[in-house]
Amino acid sequence: MAEDIDTAQAADASLLDRYPMRDEHGGIRHEFVAEIARAVQSADAAFLRAIVAELHEADLGDLIEALEPEDRVSLVELTGADFDFSALNEVDDSVREEILEELEPETVAEGVRELESDDAVELLEALDEEDQEEILEKLPPSERDALERSLDYPENSAGRRMQTEFIAVPPNWTVGQAIDYMRDTPDLPERFYEIYAIDAAQHWQGAVSLDALLRARRPVPLADLIDENRRRVSVMDDQEEVARLFGKYNLVAAPVVDTEDRLVGVITIDDVVDVIEEEADEDLKALGGVTSDEELSDSVWTIAKGRFNWLLVNLATAFLASSVLGLFEGQLEKMVALAVLAPIVASQGGNAATQTMTVAVRALATRELGANNAYRVVMREGLVGLVNGLAFAVITGIAAVAWFQIPGLGVVIGLAIICNLVAGALGGILIPMVLERVRADPAVASGTFVTTITDVVGFFSFLGIATLWFGLK
Repeated sequence: MAEDIDTAQAADASLLDRYPMRDEHGGIRHEFVAEIARAVQSADAAFLRAIVAELHEADLGDLIEALEPEDRVSLVELTGADFDFSALNEVDDSVREEILEELEPETVAEGVRELESDDAVELLEALDEEDQEEILEKLPPSERDALERSLDYPENSAGRRMQTEFIAVPPNWTVGQAIDYMRDTPDLPERFYEIYAIDAAQHWQGAVSLDALLRARRPVPLADLIDENRRRVSVMDDQEEVARLFGKYNLVAAPVVDTEDRLVGVITIDDVVDVIEEEADEDLKALGGVTSDEELSDSVWTIAKGRFNWLLVNLATAFLASSVLGLFEGQLEKMVALAVLAPIVASQGGNAATQTMTVAVRALATRELGANNAYRVVMREGLVGLVNGLAFAVITGIAAVAWFQIPGLGVVIGLAIICNLVAGALGGILIPMVLERVRADPAVASGTFVTTITDVVGFFSFLGIATLWFGLK
């Protein structure tokens, strides 16, 4: 048995020396993935265990995604207890679901038992209730009850994100008692930044940071070190609000209390970083009309179905903008240059609006834009649109005259550019603000409305001014 382990470790070292996992750009080397795939297909369990034991959970997650679907489950089964199930939280949702559905409930339950509670909840929440229940039944009652309580909290709430492992002590202890308790207790959280004081009924009393604890002498009462005003969050708080609290007050951990102010968990900075990434990813996808749950690993049909509705809405708004061109059909027939230049006016307005809208949506999400500074920001964006409009009016006007040799055309397109860039700037900030006021998601709906406005204003202003300037009917 010892010889087998030594052989596996030698093979591990040899493989990593010959084929480093990542290249100079941080990507996974094809040779490394191919070697792992060959080991999976030949069922070389000892070799795979030796490698998996050396990989960080994030690297293991990247490796799983790089493997072919049929090899992923085999890797988990062959590595057994050495496989870190927290790696499954590092992969796309669809990949994780495929793996968990193929594994036996007993295997998943054993993996879940090794995870911290927040990682276990994240792993289980993607499954349907029937699969969740099947796995939870395989866990000891105390662990099952803790996970079920967390899963009962609303999705995206602090209760879902918190870990239920924390250190809580009576406030009448001394520093020495608290330190001895932490030294003698085997099942402490893997990482912690502070300890908490609670009464006999679990009610929150305050927090003591580790640096304050270690600087104090053993006989000092904990009551002298307790920060009773330590910022804490409720189990029902939205995870985005929690992330904002961490950013605003430079927190690395925050206690979580229930509706009766009893300490039930803690949220740490690593969880908040995940929340920030998820929220930013969701907003970015929403701006492009992509559903928040779309992943690179999804099938063609799933992606196409998710994008269809948004494209259909955009098609309807495109017909609306094109109908403006129909109002000037006669003018377009008399001066072909108008048909050539009209899309330029609309496009410039759309680009300017997208810039403003991106800044506005992000400012609304981070609460930087509100009633107290709305007027000043709207006026500023309007002036930005005017300044850029004047600059591009000159550039576009000169280009139009040089192209078509019609002097008046430069004035017409210049005035239209000014109108549309101002309209785009105002629309890009006012529409997200209105949507936020009526409790609609600005990131999802703003793009279509803003683009429609700039197209309509662009076409109408350009063709309308041209009709008046050149006397077209």
